[in-house]
Amino acid sequence: MDGNKQLHQTAFYLLLFVVSIALCFVLAPFFSTVLWGAILALIFQPVQRRIVARLGRRRTLAAFITLTICLVIVIFPLTLVAGTLIQQVGYAYSQVRSGSLDFGTYFSQIVHALPQSLQNLLARYDLMDLPGLQQRLSAGAAQISQFVATRALSVGQITVQVMVSFCVMLYMFFFLVRDGREISRLIRDAIPLDESHKQHLIRKFTTVIRATVKGNVAVAFVQGALGGIALWVLGIQGALLWGFVMMLLSLLPAVGAALVWVPIAIYFISTGALAKGVGLALFGTLVIGTVDNVLRPVLVGKDTRLPDWVVLISTLGGISLMGINGFVIGPLIAALFISCWDLLRRDQHHQNEEDANQQTDDDLV
Repeated sequence: MDGNKQLHQTAFYLLLFVVSIALCFVLAPFFSTVLWGAILALIFQPVQRRIVARLGRRRTLAAFITLTICLVIVIFPLTLVAGTLIQQVGYAYSQVRSGSLDFGTYFSQIVHALPQSLQNLLARYDLMDLPGLQQRLSAGAAQISQFVATRALSVGQITVQVMVSFCVMLYMFFFLVRDGREISRLIRDAIPLDESHKQHLIRKFTTVIRATVKGNVAVAFVQGALGGIALWVLGIQGALLWGFVMMLLSLLPAVGAALVWVPIAIYFISTGALAKGVGLALFGTLVIGTVDNVLRPVLVGKDTRLPDWVVLISTLGGISLMGINGFVIGPLIAALFISCWDLLRRDQHHQNEEDANQQTDDDLV
């Protein structure tokens, strides 16, 4: 009997593993859709709870209201910004092709404005081949702008797949918001781990998801918006596009929006526009640079942050493997990895203390 029971249990676990893998393959085409629907539901879950409390626990109506709030706050603004961004990408691509936007010329102007000592240093390392560098920069900018323009236009097209994915995301969001607590309870009960471990890992999972999306995206949006406004005031063409680039770069710690505004400030100073260059440098340092230190502790919390180097490496690695989804999954995996090893360290420390206490008791006896 014991042998048959062991065989049945092994067969059941094997079946559970097979159907779980099969479900992953079935959901693979909509992985991004399901992921972002679940992320939005997790972020808006506190809103759902407050609405449910006000409506006398009518969860379906509360879920409809929460879905409407999500559309107004998140979906519609992102759609409008994406449309405008696609137009600016196309305009920048046309400027690069026509030659009116020539990065090689800008680089040449900066080099000629450098002190003679720096020019001699560049010449010593064969970096003063300005025609060659100018040609390579122009060709590289054209290729990058063509790639971005092509991808942006393809994403911007209203296709059946895009509409289906969008509807599935909203569908998932609605039911996960409405039934999220019951679903999370079922998952928590099914996980074969110690209760304290489950609580710790689930808390870490929720914290990292909310911190990565709500906190980091909000900080990046503010930094990108401030940078875009500053460039627009200074008369830079495609300010919205550059602001979006700064927003993306702001998601990476130790890199940030400075990769955009610092070269522009250097160009202004090198070409004689001293007031614009110094003003942009001061604004970038004192305003854009301090947004992270001011907003991130408020939106994320100091005790929930991973080290900046872990966030940087895990975000870059996640994006390289999974695209935009890796922006969330990379730090999440890193956080769970650190949490699991931390739990192991705590368990070993607790076991060592128990062994030491037992040894002391035995010695006393």
